[in-house]
Amino acid sequence: MGSDTVMGTAERREAPEESVAVRSAARPGTKAVEGGIPSPWRGGGPDAEEESRMSRPLWVEEPARRHPMPDPVRTAAVRAVIVIAVTLIQAMVAFLCTMAGSWTAFPMVIGGVVGTVVATWAVVDVWVTRQVWSQRYGVVSEPSSTARALRRERRARHRQERTALREQERIRRRGGAGQLSHP
Repeated sequence: MGSDTVMGTAERREAPEESVAVRSAARPGTKAVEGGIPSPWRGGGPDAEEESRMSRPLWVEEPARRHPMPDPVRTAAVRAVIVIAVTLIQAMVAFLCTMAGSWTAFPMVIGGVVGTVVATWAVVDVWVTRQVWSQRYGVVSEPSSTARALRRERRARHRQERTALREQERIRRRGGAGQLSHP
């Protein structure tokens, strides 16, 4: 293979807009089709080209149904999964050591008990982290939300208080001591 027809990683990184069809056309023995799939895999011929133009895309991106987990909750969940996996492996090793009659069975069983406690703590940590995050940042921003209604009432009350303070300040400035009521 010559260096003319083979593209290295650096060339591909420099040209991300390059399609699969263009890259596959660079390979010897393949013919690119508009659909992006080389014709040797599609059967070739004019009907195959027509079919490739009319075919649907390989996948269709759909919007996420739920929001992704917040970062602290995701971190706690990954930590919990790792701890649970290690605990399960340790429990399996303890079981196999017990069945084999090995002297390491007792320390492994003790380690399994400790691992179970730690795994339980990790799962509870995910739950607590999720609850804390929801309480801090999870205010539902809908018109029917109780929190939003309370904020609206609080803002209106503060606005009235500020208006009343400005009015009193204005009256105080106009009718201060030692000044005539008219010029």
